[in-house]
Amino acid sequence: MRSRTPAIMIQGTGSNVGKSLIVAGLCRLFANRGLIVRPFKPQNMSNNAAVTADDGEIGRAQALQALAARVATSVHMNPVLLKPETDTGAQVIVQGMRAGTMKAREYGSRKAEFVPKVLESFAITSEGADLVLVEGAGSPAEINLRAGDIANMGFAEAADLPVAICGDIDRGGVIASLVGTHAVLNEAERGRIKAFFINRFRGDPSLFDDGVREIAARTGWASLGVVPWFDAAGKLPAEDALGLEGGQGKGRVKIVVPVTSRIANFDDLDPLRMEEDVTLQLVRGGEALPGDADLVLLPGSKSTVGDLAYFRRQGWDVDLAAHVRRGGRVLGICGGYQMLGRTISDPHGIEGEAGSVEGLGLLDVETELTPEKRLVSTHGRHRVSGEAISGYEIHIGRTEGGDRARPFATISGEATREHADGAVSADGRIAGTYVHGLFGADGFRKAFLGELGAGSSLAYDSVIDRTLDDLAAHLEASFDVDALLCLARGGVRKA
Repeated sequence: MRSRTPAIMIQGTGSNVGKSLIVAGLCRLFANRGLIVRPFKPQNMSNNAAVTADDGEIGRAQALQALAARVATSVHMNPVLLKPETDTGAQVIVQGMRAGTMKAREYGSRKAEFVPKVLESFAITSEGADLVLVEGAGSPAEINLRAGDIANMGFAEAADLPVAICGDIDRGGVIASLVGTHAVLNEAERGRIKAFFINRFRGDPSLFDDGVREIAARTGWASLGVVPWFDAAGKLPAEDALGLEGGQGKGRVKIVVPVTSRIANFDDLDPLRMEEDVTLQLVRGGEALPGDADLVLLPGSKSTVGDLAYFRRQGWDVDLAAHVRRGGRVLGICGGYQMLGRTISDPHGIEGEAGSVEGLGLLDVETELTPEKRLVSTHGRHRVSGEAISGYEIHIGRTEGGDRARPFATISGEATREHADGAVSADGRIAGTYVHGLFGADGFRKAFLGELGAGSSLAYDSVIDRTLDDLAAHLEASFDVDALLCLARGGVRKA
């Protein structure tokens, strides 16, 4: 099939070569030109998810790309989302809803089943658009995964799309990665790639002119340019936990975040790491929680029971208890909130073997994991400060107990009913909430940090919007955007 809407697929020579950021920048660039542009990623693997306007979930990167394009998010922008729960298995989300949990081998044997849904979502995303920018996953050079592929060339072939491929020069070996990709693809797939570009170049791009010529000569692909390093990339939400950086800032208030093995929705941290008065310290496995923290923040988790066991293996439960004895504050978000309670029960075996485990015991609440997942955009008010919060809930489980009498927030907007969210300890120093994204609200963040002794003047949404405009201008200056648009409009014939 060939979509009537102009579209092009951006693939990469590997994971983390900058595809997501490039697509976000191009979405903003073409939106600024007045085009209706939409992002699309057939298959994504990430525990950093977002709740869509149609109450499903997609990868956070596609939500950022939709924001860049100034269009509403939809489950159809990322029809297959894999959320790793263990080293060998993942929760499979299809068109925004949980389809089950599968081991890697099972998913590999069944992924062709999802092709009709993926193509349906692509058609829905394309409807009414002037341009669709499709992002690949990983690399088309992973030819061992080619059978039933829906992430790269399999999708490009099914949708009959031209491809532009990205190589990351910052990691080294970019000539070999591009030429090597050309070498392992079959003839039809090589022909489908119409152009290449180099990303993350530091210094004078003209110094790589000979390299560009060599790549073009050895592959027959046209060059779209060499994109310099974009310094402000760190201001935008990261898709992969590998992109998380520790030791952010030199502010007088220290917020410590233990990075668990299945950390999820970690973009909750983004506004905090931009605050000048905050030091955000990420603590990895094998490191102790520092004793001078003002706040320990337990983030979301894709596998609460598993991450609680990981937390204890690091000795962080001992460190956290000492922090509380010293008068320190603790905030748990979603899975982190569940960990703070007395018990977590899993009677249905959702996260593994059915049973119950002891929590950290810092809040008088108990959580029961349930098969139903709650996916909803959220608006309300923080109980203590009265400041507005907004964000989303994406979790399984119900949490009840004595400390729920002191909710973290009052949520409104669901069938006009208000309800309480979260729990706070009697002394007010331990709190938990199911609301992700709440630190994006400037008034709430300022009030919350003020309680810790930090000031705040950050206008977070404005910074994100300005950074996307800067990224678009960055690409406009270094990338042959008109050639890319021409390829998208011209399409290709099947080999």
